Amino acid sequence: MTKAIINTDQAPAAIGTYSQAVKVGTAVYLSGQIPLVPETMEVISEDFTEQTHQVFKNLVAVCQAAGGEIQDMVKVNIFLTDLSNFATVNEVMSQYFKTPYPARAAIGVRALPKGVQVEIDGIMELPSTN
Repeated sequence: MTKAIINTDQAPAAIGTYSQAVKVGTAVYLSGQIPLVPETMEVISEDFTEQTHQVFKNLVAVCQAAGGEIQDMVKVNIFLTDLSNFATVNEVMSQYFKTPYPARAAIGVRALPKGVQVEIDGIMELPSTN
């Protein structure tokens, strides 16, 4: 199978040696998104809830650029600098996903790029065209 690189200006440009997403067959591997506003490449705010919404908006944009939607994500990894924000992540995530929810992990980390409080990556499975 060949791999296709997914890129959109509706999500932040890569700030390192990676692609926003890579599609192989019907699987799309989404790189971690942090709460950067695509137009400015600046962190949206210091507010955790606003940061989390921006991350999900960025994921939505990459999913759409890959030909799917966020609901097609089958696995989500959430990286948090403070695990006490877990309930807030659940609340915000419920605004972007409906059941059935994807598989998920929430991982506490010491630090994230640009000093943000949340980063999310995942895997999307595009619906079969058969």
